[in-house]
Amino acid sequence: MATRQSSTKSKGKKKKQKSWFYRHSLGLLIAGIAIFVTGISVLAFVFIPYSGSDADNEWIYIPKGISQAAVKDSMKSNLGSSMGTRVYIIWKLMGGNSEKSQGAYKVSPGQSALNISRRVALGRQTPVEVRFNGTRTMKQLSERIAAQLQCSPEEFIEACDEVLPDSGFTRATYPAAFIPDSYEFYWSASPRNIVRRLLDYRNRFWDKSRRSKAARLGLTPAEVATIASIVEEETAKTDEKPKVARLYLNRLQKGIKLQADPTVKFASGDFSLRRITGKHLAIESPYNTYKISGLPPGPIRVPASSTLDAVLNAPNHNYIYMCAKEDFSGYHNFASDYATHQANARRYQAELNRRGIR
Repeated sequence: MATRQSSTKSKGKKKKQKSWFYRHSLGLLIAGIAIFVTGISVLAFVFIPYSGSDADNEWIYIPKGISQAAVKDSMKSNLGSSMGTRVYIIWKLMGGNSEKSQGAYKVSPGQSALNISRRVALGRQTPVEVRFNGTRTMKQLSERIAAQLQCSPEEFIEACDEVLPDSGFTRATYPAAFIPDSYEFYWSASPRNIVRRLLDYRNRFWDKSRRSKAARLGLTPAEVATIASIVEEETAKTDEKPKVARLYLNRLQKGIKLQADPTVKFASGDFSLRRITGKHLAIESPYNTYKISGLPPGPIRVPASSTLDAVLNAPNHNYIYMCAKEDFSGYHNFASDYATHQANARRYQAELNRRGIR
């Protein structure tokens, strides 16, 4: 009898255990599914990639002094509301702050929210490509730089005033401190660092060989840059630049005024002039080479390295006059005597009149 009761109790206990398992298994299953779904959601939140088009790289800009709310707005406006919000939340969870994250960050299709957030939180900026070809004045140069980096035009000019005089530059020769090219900077680079790096590149260009060539011409690097700037304004034809450069070197060596029309344009401040007249030639300015002897105080634009080399390697010839060709091809007629030059000039003037160019 006792044995039968014991067996009955054991069976009852097993039934209770099964009953407990059955009662709780559904809850455990639901909890497991919830955890799984939550995990999938977290993974999706963190790892779903930015889905911009293949050619659609976006940038996140975080300027100096920006508020947290503005950081969120920048991320949402550039990456879209959903992706931008994800990136902002993860960035905040990683301890991101606008001071450390100041800079520019390129976001390409396929990058995850986690990857983007981590780079921004750690301040791992994407270098920005900076170009400034074809700049005529320091004002233009400062505006080009400011349009591509965080500094303002005024801050760039102020940095030039702080850095360049120590290297022997005056305000007039500042354009000779820079060489147009493609550079990489961090968007948040300080103005002084920008100027120093650009000057360092220029100094490396002016190696011992080039300085020796300039010395043989009786010129400093800044004076070579001044001639090169006039050459660039005279002709856009690469194959003609060395010839034009030698013409001005010839005039300098003979003590003849340069009488370069581009310097008159620079002196007038009107770069749209297509025809130089007597009133322009009468402008009183140290840049008017019809009035002054020798070189103007400094370059009238920031010349390219290829034009600097065109001056340093200019082939010998005897020309001291040049005039634009009457076919408006962009090339010039050259002459070594005034009579031939006058004939060339008459043909060009006649074509200007025929075309109604004043």
